[in-house]
Amino acid sequence: MQVAAYQPPLAVTRSPEVFDAIAEQVARCEAAGVRILCCPEGVLGGLADYVVAADRLVLPADAGKLAGALAPIGSATVTTIVGYTECDDAGRLFNAAAVLDRGTVVGRYRKRHPAIRRSVYTAGDETPVFTVGPLTFGILLCRDSNFAELARGMVASGAVALFVPTNNGLPTDRSHASVAADARRTDVACAAEHGVSVIRADVAGAAFGLFSYGCTEVVGPDGRVLAEAPPLESGLIFADIPIEPRAGTASPSGA
Repeated sequence: MQVAAYQPPLAVTRSPEVFDAIAEQVARCEAAGVRILCCPEGVLGGLADYVVAADRLVLPADAGKLAGALAPIGSATVTTIVGYTECDDAGRLFNAAAVLDRGTVVGRYRKRHPAIRRSVYTAGDETPVFTVGPLTFGILLCRDSNFAELARGMVASGAVALFVPTNNGLPTDRSHASVAADARRTDVACAAEHGVSVIRADVAGAAFGLFSYGCTEVVGPDGRVLAEAPPLESGLIFADIPIEPRAGTASPSGA
């Protein structure tokens, strides 16, 4: 199955034009025969931890209302994984990623580990897997990819690919190249250990007093990097990934 990952400029994430930017990538994916497009964490509106409340783009938890809000990036052939800030009926914020398939929100993942120190986000408590066509996959939002038990649980539930929407738009005093290198090591190790493909989509560039090197990549189930976006640049990358577990990998039942 052909998949793609979008590395947008950090600046576009808080712009009304972000929907147009994603729609453009969806159109490119339609033309290229891509089945699943992965966009970054918080691509719609940025991360709420860095955005004042009055300026936040917050989307509803209700699947029908959410699908309506995401209609501008819908497609008849491309499933899009898109990161955003979600608000539930109790007023809690979640760092979330939706799976938009043929105009319907068929699933959602809420980040399990929102921040190292403190976050405005409430932690999610579920680790679902999703199936689109012949591919079963999991989603790990950025920092969640550092917690091996989450990937392990998804693989045990049948996932043969892990999508990692990421937003490394961090304060400028961070070692940004090191952050990107750490993400690469994490993805390669996870892919090789579990025999799954890992698809990560990050932001790139400087804006809002933040900076991101960009670590968008696709890693095959043997740990080999199949495609990567140039650091500091926006772009769309493509790769073909298997839809079956790697030969020699244990089945979900352990048989």
